Amino acid sequence: MEPVTTAEQYAYALSAFDTARIYRNRGEPGVGLSLEELRRRTVVTFDNDEPNSWFAGYVRLRPDLTDLWPLPAGLTLTLDSASPFGDPYSEPDPDCTEGELDHMVSVLGPLALNASWDYGWRGLAESKDCGVQLCANSVWTRQIAEPSPGEFGVWVSLGARVAWTTAGENWLRDSGLLLGEPQQGW
Repeated sequence: MEPVTTAEQYAYALSAFDTARIYRNRGEPGVGLSLEELRRRTVVTFDNDEPNSWFAGYVRLRPDLTDLWPLPAGLTLTLDSASPFGDPYSEPDPDCTEGELDHMVSVLGPLALNASWDYGWRGLAESKDCGVQLCANSVWTRQIAEPSPGEFGVWVSLGARVAWTTAGENWLRDSGLLLGEPQQGW
């Protein structure tokens, strides 16, 4: 699950979720002031009583926080610990079933989700860095997914050792997949 970065995403999160995870470095510009405002509004609970420079906590989502958007670049608000993306006070689970992923996408709205599966492709001798990347409301650009509202895509990786070889080109041709332009990355 990608961070909530826009006012539109926050408005949607507010309609669909109760809490969000917040974390980052208190020393980054604007972060300290935003944290103090969240404390003043009594909506934030930190994992420790007094957060040091690096902190993590939970925010109760409320309509009166809309005026804080956009948050400073150094502050991260994410729903990856909210159902169905995860559970409060636990780390997101990297393994999920097809049904769980379907449920995540069904509640996604304008939020961005990037999921990846690493595995070797049948018929290729090498499996390092092979897999699939699903980007919802985002696009894959070289090494990262970037927000792109309304865009959904699937990226296939054959791995750096195979992708640009004759074996990789033959595999792509024989797979029958209709793919866009190849790109570096992943």
